Amino acid sequence: MAPNGEAHVNGSAHFEGPDIYGARSVAEIRSALAHLHHKEASVTTRLDSLVAAQKDLQRELGRLDIFRANLSTQASKTRSISNGMLSDAASTANRISSSVKRLDLEQERVKATLTVVEQVAELKACVLGVSGSMGAAQDWETAASYLSRASKIPKEVINGEFASRIVPTAEVPDSPATTLENASESLCTLFLREFDKAVQENDGGKITRFFKLFPLINRSEVGLNVYGRYVCQGVAARARTNMNAGTGGNQSKDGFFYANALTKLFEHIASIIEGHGGLVERHYGAGKMTKVIERLQVEADLQGGIILDSWGDERRIDRQLTDIRAYPFTFLVQSFAAPVTRNAMSTPRSNSPAPARVSEDEGVDMKQVDSLLNEMTSMLNKWSLYTRFVTEKCKSPDANNDTAEEPPFLINSALARKIQDRIITPFNTMTTFFFRRSVEKAFQLDEQPSDLTLDPRKSLSSNPPHITSAIEDIMYIVNKVLTQSLTTAQTAIISSVLPSISRVLGSDFIGMQQRKMRDESYPKAAIPGQLPPEATIVAFLVLINNLDVSTTYISQIITSRLNPTAQSTNLLTTLFPTPASLTLVTTHLTSLQTTFSDKTSTLLTDSTSVLFNNVLKPRLRPILMDAFRDTSYDLHASERADHHAALADAGIELDDDAHDPGVRQRFAHGWDALTKPLGRLLTEHTFDMLLATTVSYLAKLLEKRIWTYSGRVNAAGAQRLEHDVNEVVRCVVRGQKWRFRDEFERCRQICVVMTMEEEEWEECVREDGGEGVAERLTAEERERARSLVKEGD
Repeated sequence: MAPNGEAHVNGSAHFEGPDIYGARSVAEIRSALAHLHHKEASVTTRLDSLVAAQKDLQRELGRLDIFRANLSTQASKTRSISNGMLSDAASTANRISSSVKRLDLEQERVKATLTVVEQVAELKACVLGVSGSMGAAQDWETAASYLSRASKIPKEVINGEFASRIVPTAEVPDSPATTLENASESLCTLFLREFDKAVQENDGGKITRFFKLFPLINRSEVGLNVYGRYVCQGVAARARTNMNAGTGGNQSKDGFFYANALTKLFEHIASIIEGHGGLVERHYGAGKMTKVIERLQVEADLQGGIILDSWGDERRIDRQLTDIRAYPFTFLVQSFAAPVTRNAMSTPRSNSPAPARVSEDEGVDMKQVDSLLNEMTSMLNKWSLYTRFVTEKCKSPDANNDTAEEPPFLINSALARKIQDRIITPFNTMTTFFFRRSVEKAFQLDEQPSDLTLDPRKSLSSNPPHITSAIEDIMYIVNKVLTQSLTTAQTAIISSVLPSISRVLGSDFIGMQQRKMRDESYPKAAIPGQLPPEATIVAFLVLINNLDVSTTYISQIITSRLNPTAQSTNLLTTLFPTPASLTLVTTHLTSLQTTFSDKTSTLLTDSTSVLFNNVLKPRLRPILMDAFRDTSYDLHASERADHHAALADAGIELDDDAHDPGVRQRFAHGWDALTKPLGRLLTEHTFDMLLATTVSYLAKLLEKRIWTYSGRVNAAGAQRLEHDVNEVVRCVVRGQKWRFRDEFERCRQICVVMTMEEEEWEECVREDGGEGVAERLTAEERERARSLVKEGD
């Protein structure tokens, strides 16, 4: 035991428990001593265990010594085997592997030598075969086949030293490369001469025979060029025949002569590509027909350019464009520049200002412009079909129809540029002029529907919708111009014409309607407090109908193209098959519809507001006052009986609820006299717009009317007031106008709160403060409604 309580066990020091040297009492000394005894016992036990395990440890150590001795023996034997048997085997294997590699190399060299020998033998056979076939036999097909076989032999073999020694003979002393090249040139010259001779004789069999031989003599480019020249000669001859067909009569001046000539040109080229493509692909390889098509396109540029130049000169396109650009649109300019001041009592004229001009078209023949547009539409449609056909034939095998792009030779062709300059640009200009001039002429000839009146006792001679004649004329032109533009299948035209249509509709068409509403048919009373003249109101109603019907027409025209019915074919996907072009067209069509609808909707909202403020609003308050005149809601039972008897004596029948029908009858009479004359002239949509504004204002007037009865209604009269209010609402929503009932919800809730029993009302207040039965009313308004009925009866 070391001082300071440290004990050394197994060479390690541990601080024991209580320090016996620091003990200050007998109890602390005993505690420290007990702890030391306990520790001593534990150390003794551990030592006994180690001594007991020593025998097992010695036994395991002995076994390890035996294993070590055996392992040393095995390691010695292994080293002996490795140094003896395995080293010899590895050396032998290395020698065998090297021998095998040398043998494989020799075999490869032998095979290569045999291949060269075989190729040289084949080369010699080909050289002799070509020489023999081109000699007295003159077997051109056989000679070409020998040259084709020779072309499959590698160049290094043909030009090699071995071939130059083996192949030449006394009959053919030149080197094989020289012999083959001379034979190929000689045969090429011969085939060209024979091909031209067959073309002159128009011998289709010989033409095909020699055309198939050019690839065999490694002259594919020459064959494709000469074949392209041959088919182009046919195209040129056919085009000249078509153009000369109309020189003897008037066909060149009238009808679709030039459009038909261009169509025949494209159809002839397409038939050549379709009929000869298989022959070219079979003998010249896949994709080789593109070379012929490029050559055909050069001829198409030439012949198509002649047709377009002749057409432009014959139709005087430049003069037409000059006249169109100089056209002043006098009627439209005067209409917008000088508003007409009119007497409010006079009958409006639809063709104002008066068309005081000498020539209606002012130097531009609209029939001729229309004919030119039809002819250009046909030309552009056939050009679109032709370009799509050529693109399909020239596309790579891994391309699909959606991603196939026009080949560069077609995009950059002279005919494509001429079509852009001579057809597409004039088409855009003429179409914009034709549409705007048609709009102007429609307004010049515009007529109001006859015999329209607000008197419901007089029948109407015209059928709804009641619109002016210009609307159907203009919408017909919209459909015509849109159909023409889409039929061209040209995105450049769609991007120009559709925005132009939208611009003319927005500025000229809607602007003219707005000007007439403002300057000619504005419903303003001549004397304050009176209604506007009937003729002015009728004319204003017709102009409102014009806007609504034109919006419906435009929507139908666009929708029929964007969303065709199941029975009709979607022409847009046919005319514009690529996703990019289809998206562009769809965007322009949607924009046209949306822009026009937004502008007409704004003007319709303003015009119905004017009609309400100037025609309906001044009459609503008198109608409501007249309906509730002499009506008391503070009658006692005896007074009510006397009142009912007086009504019976006056011939007024009472309903099943024994309520006075006077309010309902008077309001219905005034309401019908106010709204029905307008309803039978307006379209359903515009009449609903007008009713929406009117009913909203009427509901506010009725609510104010109910509040005025505060303190003048007893319990019995409250029931009658509620009934009269409901009857007013029922008159308003007649004719399936149920959606307007919500405008009177506040009035209904006021009546509900007013007529509730005291116990029932108190229960509602306890539950939710009364919001359950009158959520549209504030708490103050609900209390005010309860106070409408005076206390006591």
